[in-house]
Amino acid sequence: MLSLPFFIRFAAAANFVAQIPLADSLPFYNSEEGATGSLANFIASEGPVALQGVLNNVGSGGASAPGVEAGLVVASPSKADPDSTLDFYTWTRDSALTFKALIDTFIAGNSSLQPDIQNYVYAQAQLQAVSSPSGDLSNGAGLGEAKFEVDGTAFTGAWGRPQRDGPALRATTFIAYSRWLIANGGTSTVTSTIWPIISNDLNYVAQYWNQSTFDLWEETDGMSRGKRAVITLLSCSSFFTTAVQHRALVEGNTLAGQIGRTCTGCVSQAPHILCFLQSYWNGQYVLANINDNNGRSSKDVNTILGSIHTFDPSAACDDITFQPCSERALANHKVTTDSFRTVFAINSGVAEGSAIAIGRTGSLSVTTINQAFFKDFMPSVAIGTYPSSSSTYTILTTAIKNYADGYVGIIETYTPVNGSLAEQFSGTNGSPLSAVDLTWSYVAFLTAVARRSGQMPASWCGPTPNTVPSTCSATSAQDTYTSPTATAPLPPCTTLSSVAITFNVAENTTFGETILLAGSISQLGSWNTANSIPLSAIDYQREYPRWFVTVSLPAGTTFQYKFIKEESSGSITYEVRMVRIGILRFRRGVRRR
Repeated sequence: MLSLPFFIRFAAAANFVAQIPLADSLPFYNSEEGATGSLANFIASEGPVALQGVLNNVGSGGASAPGVEAGLVVASPSKADPDSTLDFYTWTRDSALTFKALIDTFIAGNSSLQPDIQNYVYAQAQLQAVSSPSGDLSNGAGLGEAKFEVDGTAFTGAWGRPQRDGPALRATTFIAYSRWLIANGGTSTVTSTIWPIISNDLNYVAQYWNQSTFDLWEETDGMSRGKRAVITLLSCSSFFTTAVQHRALVEGNTLAGQIGRTCTGCVSQAPHILCFLQSYWNGQYVLANINDNNGRSSKDVNTILGSIHTFDPSAACDDITFQPCSERALANHKVTTDSFRTVFAINSGVAEGSAIAIGRTGSLSVTTINQAFFKDFMPSVAIGTYPSSSSTYTILTTAIKNYADGYVGIIETYTPVNGSLAEQFSGTNGSPLSAVDLTWSYVAFLTAVARRSGQMPASWCGPTPNTVPSTCSATSAQDTYTSPTATAPLPPCTTLSSVAITFNVAENTTFGETILLAGSISQLGSWNTANSIPLSAIDYQREYPRWFVTVSLPAGTTFQYKFIKEESSGSITYEVRMVRIGILRFRRGVRRR
């Protein structure tokens, strides 16, 4: 039995590889195109199961969340054994990760999710004011509490406290929703209701970022999950926590400027957190935790998750923020993955360069740091930069795409026929273990598939991340915490007759070429290429050749569509793949793009 939620780790590892998008010429690469046979069918069938699995764990109304307050998320509905009952609570971290995925899905067009998002806003406002063993809101210490009862009251039992990633992740989640509200006439809601919640979380990060924390696995000395409650906190810093804290302060400051507010702690502390983040790189891989004094190697998927959740499509392959395609992240991916090859029986006989259970560029740069990663796919590859027109680029990108599919294939292999995703699976035979229907497992699958299909998150740091100070300082900034103003659930939304949908695709083009959108309904030209819609290349970069267009479509519509490349001569080429399907529903449902 795996002692940690490795199923989540494996799903996240697939997500990690998928977030090194490798742009090439038509046919476009996406989840269905890259996968074939049973894997393609699995991706298509598991998506609706995973989304419903998430919604089932959201109160109130979720089929698996009876008695859970509206807007709260249970980690798992499982109550079958003493160990799994540890998950019938709501975690600040897990809830934030869950709703970040739901908000991204909502922004991409699934408007039926907004009532749950509004309930989440209210629920988190209430939780911020709850006094717990970690403290209360007077000095912000209570925001570091890891989990709460499902009725929104404090959990008072022994546990790993504090966990300082939760406030940062919650701030990032609400910032994503706030950006959408601002763009859609909801600035007053942001300033009056959501900003006070965000501000408290940002103040917490600025004040407590350089103090000890449990990592996201809630472990510091290797004890099993069932014994987490009695672990003595060691002086520990976690890469995942530091990375998401830096992100929160950077984008928090940007949001503050948009709505006429200030975040002095964001400005003063973000550079020092970024400076401290560099301490986790040891020259060969990223240390998962430092100052933990527990004898571990510190090779952990904590580090891969850190790159995933601070991914910025506008930051290219930035090393300083450990972007997924950076040389540091690629080197770390290989070291971390290889460290598990001999640990579990299910990995027996799987060669290096193959996925195990545990490029988005116009060119590929092989360096002394990441060469070992690329050698798994092309042993003879030499240090250098390879343009997309080179055979080396083609060999590597093709092999890495297959490698990424291998991770999803592992999930397919060990997923039951009903599509349910547990917390763990056996390292011996792959059978599901521990808590059933784990929310984070479902979310990891959904976000992995979204990235592989070209759905990218919004930028948070842009092409020029914070500058690293010449000297790191263990500083802090203290500000005032205020009681959130969300005293009642937000009012329900008016049912929309139309939905603004943004279509994205990453495709390299040459001067004079254009990407068009054609589809089966009149708004998309009714398959008449003369009426197809041109996409914009305003955000096009060599590192991420994004083409996009936003179209208003009738709610409740099912349609088919494809992307087209138009040459300067006027000739056109359809993408070579199955027809894409879009579903816009009034109620909860699945929208595939």
